[in-house]
Amino acid sequence: MHEIDKARLPAHIAIIMDGNGRWAKTRTLERVRGHERGADAVRTCVTACRELGIKALSLYAFSEENWRRPGLEVAALMKLLEKYLIEERSEIIDNNIRLVASGRIEKLPDKVRRLLEERMRESAANSGMFLNLCLSYTGHEEIVDATKKIAERVRSGELQVADITDKIFEQHLYVPKLPPVDLMIRTSGELRISGFLLWQLAYAELDFPEVFWPDFSKEHLYEAIWRFQNRERRFGLTGEQLAAKKK
Repeated sequence: MHEIDKARLPAHIAIIMDGNGRWAKTRTLERVRGHERGADAVRTCVTACRELGIKALSLYAFSEENWRRPGLEVAALMKLLEKYLIEERSEIIDNNIRLVASGRIEKLPDKVRRLLEERMRESAANSGMFLNLCLSYTGHEEIVDATKKIAERVRSGELQVADITDKIFEQHLYVPKLPPVDLMIRTSGELRISGFLLWQLAYAELDFPEVFWPDFSKEHLYEAIWRFQNRERRFGLTGEQLAAKKK
């Protein structure tokens, strides 16, 4: 495992946890077994990020499109989410993690939604890492929903069109307090972002390890961070300009 520089960590890591079903298929298991093992990888990743001091971790747990999966699989995923919210309460509360959620969470089953809202209330005063669960989420809908909120403020006279800036727009995202994503990881080797945090990913470094999510370990996380730290992030500048700024 490569040595990472803990003084240059990404502030916000976002992960598309892909490959649960294929992990199960390669072992001739039902897809739900892959999701169960994937929940173990979530615990490992959350703990590793918390211990490193990562400010925010966003996990693509359930997309809006996932509602179209077979009913039994959707039900199993909701049960796993319910189980996670129950079993990880002490991990969240005792370790100063603030749980937040992105997405149209009103679509979640009532019991799951109530548990999620309860954990968010309980952890609202925590000042450590943000854990952002993206549930019933797509980036397109987040942008549309933010636009609607801004339009309502303009219609009411609370906001003028000339006042709308990128900062104003960010204030209307699902979780406006999160920093921009620095590092986006998608497991399983798929080379897509699938509508994930489209606004927040504007300047993110993208990493596509081929490991299936259930096998994603602390070592894989560290490797992705090491690759991130060995890239030159120019934000529109030239390499020469960056070098001059460092002097």
